[in-house]
Amino acid sequence: MQKPSRQMTLIAFMQAQNCTNYAGSWRHPASMTDYLTPEYYQRVARTLEDGCFDMAFFDDRLAIPDIYGGNHRDTVKHGVRAFKLEPTSVLMAMAMVTSRLGLGATYSTTYYEPFHVARLFATLDLMTKGRVAWNVVTSMNDSEAANFGHEDHLEHDLRYDRADEFLEVVMGHWDTWADDAIIADKAEGVFADPDKVRRLDHVGKYFKSRGPLPVPRSPQGHPVILQAGQSGRGLAFASRWAELVFAKYPTLENGKKQYRGLKDGIASAGRDPASVRIAPELKVIVAETESLAREKRDLIASMSRPVDGLTMMGETLNIDFSGRPYEQPFTDAELAAMSWQSLRDKVIQISGKKNPSVRDFVESSGRGTLQDGPCFVGTGEQVADQMEEWFNTACDGFVLSGTTVPGTYEDIVRLVVPHLQKRGLLRKQYAGSTLRENLGLPRPNAGDWKRSGK
Repeated sequence: MQKPSRQMTLIAFMQAQNCTNYAGSWRHPASMTDYLTPEYYQRVARTLEDGCFDMAFFDDRLAIPDIYGGNHRDTVKHGVRAFKLEPTSVLMAMAMVTSRLGLGATYSTTYYEPFHVARLFATLDLMTKGRVAWNVVTSMNDSEAANFGHEDHLEHDLRYDRADEFLEVVMGHWDTWADDAIIADKAEGVFADPDKVRRLDHVGKYFKSRGPLPVPRSPQGHPVILQAGQSGRGLAFASRWAELVFAKYPTLENGKKQYRGLKDGIASAGRDPASVRIAPELKVIVAETESLAREKRDLIASMSRPVDGLTMMGETLNIDFSGRPYEQPFTDAELAAMSWQSLRDKVIQISGKKNPSVRDFVESSGRGTLQDGPCFVGTGEQVADQMEEWFNTACDGFVLSGTTVPGTYEDIVRLVVPHLQKRGLLRKQYAGSTLRENLGLPRPNAGDWKRSGK
């Protein structure tokens, strides 16, 4: 077989909590329980670097899920994302035991300030020698708003309007130091050229920020921008800003349409579609034989509880499902108010109902179960076959979710990665020391984000 010119991007979808995004994972007898220690995350980091993964990134929420039932009791009792550690702190624990693995963290444009985010991620990028990504989110629900002193969460499209300006401010701050600003001439007593460090002086609709940022540029220029918007407005935001898009494909055919649509959107935004990686979420359950893999899948599936999905849907849709009649359709106004519009649209499409009920959301969303997104089950070769088919037609790589920790990632590295490497789809060693080098992304110059149409 001729070696493909493209290399598959592999990303681990991490959670700094007691479970993965599959809430029942903590109940699995093989899952480790030291998730409040650095060793838990460092164990996974070493495994991922051994498997030449591009990156691990952390999802985040800014509140314990407490919308279902109007309180946090079910969340805490059943361990449904019962805690969330601050992700950049955990990221640095993983950075300490790796030298090539990229590391990403989620930070909200709704509840933080641009200067803080710019300074934090620029510093992280220096301390990891250019291995950091920022997963840009606008947050989801009223519980998060309450933790920051607000009554309600901002309306969906308004959050993205605000996020556009937030990115302009962050990017602008990252550009306030030229690459060659630091001279460090001890004899002449000149540390840096003041003509190459400038103020930002941003004054906009939502933000006002002076600068300059007190952090110089990193070996990769600035952190990689990761984004996961799936709604129409979210996709427009991703087309403008993202360098790596975290997608959700319910099927391969749907994925092909999403992939073409997003690449077209990137081109329409004045950017090179080849410069953006698109990676859908994927669960992998792999074993030495197909029958063993299916046995593992059945055990993992049995870890799910109905409360998992109900709690997670309440968190992401900003709706309490607990007191509502199971068969009562949601009104148009109720559907319009739901926070995660792509999940709402998925349920409408799968159920075939313009106004689905709680039952439709439970049965069509798959939240809290293995039916929430694609799940490849089989031997290493069988899983590699499916990944290759998707890679050739619908994506640039995958965001791999764990169903047990660290077992999922150990199994993938041991059983799937060798097949991908043998086919020339995945490198056997890292291309460079920065995340951009390993993703095949160019190092940005100051001001590139303006010139590329952003």
